[in-house]
Amino acid sequence: LGFISEIGYRTVVDHPCKSTALILFPTVEIACQAVALLKQAPVTAVELMDRAALRSVQDKPDMPAYLHALDDEVAALLVDVRAADPETLKLQVAEILAVLKNIQLVREAEFTFDSVAYQALWNIRKGLFPAVGAVRTTGTTVIIEDIAFPVPQLAAAVRGLHQLFEKYHYHEALIFGHALEGNLHFVFTQDFGTTAEVQRYQGLMDEVCTLVVGEYGGSLKAEHGTGRNMAPFVEMEWGSDAYRLMWQLKRLFDPANLLNPGVILNEDAEIHLKNLKPLPPADPLIDKCIECGFCEPICPSRNLTLTPRQRIVSWREISRLKKSGEDAQRLARFEHDFAYQGLDTCALDGLCAIECPVGIDTGKLTRQIRQSQHGSAAARIGDWVDRHFSTVAATTRAGLRLAALSQDLLGDRLMGKTSGLMRRLSGERIPQWNPAMPRAAGKLPASVTDVPGRNGTVVYFPSCVSRTMGPAKSDPFQADLHQVMQSLLYKAGYRVIIPERPEGLCCGMALESKGLLAQADQSLLRLEQALWAASEQGRYPVLCDTSPCTFRMLEQIRQPLQIHEPVGFINRYLLEHLRRTSQMASVALHITCTSRKMGLADEMRRLAQQCAQQVFLSEDKGCCGFAGDKGFTRPELNASALKRLKASLPADCEMGISNSRTCEIGLSLHAGLSYQSIVYLVDRCFEAEYPA
Repeated sequence: LGFISEIGYRTVVDHPCKSTALILFPTVEIACQAVALLKQAPVTAVELMDRAALRSVQDKPDMPAYLHALDDEVAALLVDVRAADPETLKLQVAEILAVLKNIQLVREAEFTFDSVAYQALWNIRKGLFPAVGAVRTTGTTVIIEDIAFPVPQLAAAVRGLHQLFEKYHYHEALIFGHALEGNLHFVFTQDFGTTAEVQRYQGLMDEVCTLVVGEYGGSLKAEHGTGRNMAPFVEMEWGSDAYRLMWQLKRLFDPANLLNPGVILNEDAEIHLKNLKPLPPADPLIDKCIECGFCEPICPSRNLTLTPRQRIVSWREISRLKKSGEDAQRLARFEHDFAYQGLDTCALDGLCAIECPVGIDTGKLTRQIRQSQHGSAAARIGDWVDRHFSTVAATTRAGLRLAALSQDLLGDRLMGKTSGLMRRLSGERIPQWNPAMPRAAGKLPASVTDVPGRNGTVVYFPSCVSRTMGPAKSDPFQADLHQVMQSLLYKAGYRVIIPERPEGLCCGMALESKGLLAQADQSLLRLEQALWAASEQGRYPVLCDTSPCTFRMLEQIRQPLQIHEPVGFINRYLLEHLRRTSQMASVALHITCTSRKMGLADEMRRLAQQCAQQVFLSEDKGCCGFAGDKGFTRPELNASALKRLKASLPADCEMGISNSRTCEIGLSLHAGLSYQSIVYLVDRCFEAEYPA
């Protein structure tokens, strides 16, 4: 009937000190007795979970082992408590334990004060909804409803729901909820493909509504918005007089029925059984997706084109149209739009898999689709690039030298305009130049094997990016990364071996991102053979200076090589042989997607804190959107992903640091601050502990 024009938030303090316990009770009735007692205790939250809920997550990583041995009647309460200081927190926990002293428990209640264990227990609660989706039959959908009961009726209501699930054969259904308010969620899977299945669903929903309203005086909607699934039952809950008044107001303010028609008020008693959205099979990579949207906040293209969820929905529709053959024009429009919206602007960063409750990496789907769309010409080009990579790298360096000369002659402003014009005239085939563009890197020295290493030997593989791209004109450090990396290794007393003929070696990531998977694997195999030989069959560790390349090597190389990227290698092997001689005042830190996937976020932060008095994390956990060469070919993706970067950094920040050269280009451009590898910072701030 209207819209919200202004909102004022009444916020609560997010206390720094937190503790939680997963408390197990023999039955749901005893758990609900505890809820009534805890309502008067200093708790922040009390989450109820039935045995089916616990069973759905018990096999996931980091879950407590005792979950497997519980009886079928067991119910759990996840009790959370928070305070401003540790002493108050301990007093609150003691008070809660005293409240539960006379309540029967399955095992002694243990509150954890460890942040990792705390998060692991909360992951049980957060993983319940998607856990059902992970095991559903392909083609079925996941239904979640939220209802509420008076707290004294909670136990009986849970029993009633269990009986209905048993009656209608929803054996996978589970119940959880915010127990202090009597708010329950129930989750189950549903096939809408047959009349019998729709009738089964109708029977369940009819009886659930009767149970909630008729038997226990509850609410059919507790905390989430209503919709067509509950529209036929609004009159049951509110009564005929109130329902009639609702319609009078609706028709008074919206006589043409334009505002959200049929969603809250609907005269069709079977509207919840019509227009049911299917989840048709499209590809095994994405068929487990329940479209929950957990992936969306982290996607770099979320404000430009599509999120991972939207890519999956779009591909499902394309696949459905292809199989049905029902609307060729609609299919053609979808495929045309998806080429840019779904494929060209996917960063392939894989962070969606980290956020996804069932681990779906939408980037893998993008690569697969790109691969399927390549013809023989693309494969031949990929083969040529793979076989002549040293020529490609040399040509790239020549192009960067020409761009640097033009920058010096024309200046940044005229160079930018000229580059933009050339890009438009080429149909956006020529990459967009920007002031953060690197200059050509110098050639590598010959393989170094005769310099003694008092503390060890390492095989150093300079990635193709660091071999071709040097610093930008405005960067504070003007040495090439491979020079600085070797300088740091020598300071720490390490002998450095560079593989034979490194100019032709590449991990294949650039080819893989284009969907040229066979050619990418050929490149990686050649690199693997070179590293295996240089390391004397795995005797020496291997160091790569770029995190995305390292991640691909770790994932794909089969030989038992000890592969490291700079942050981990510096922390584990170099710092003990170095002494800090200086610190910068403040730096901005960007943690790359692959560093996060390798579990290096905390290590990178600690290393930065060794080199700077203040370290600012400019983004929480997102991707910069440069995505290899996308920052050159689709600069709008990088711009959209980093649109808030500059405003998030303090004015006195001296420089930015990361560990991927291409990411650093986009970060420098959009932050107005030079970003370089963290290796530069460590080399600046540390010297050899015992100079040679």
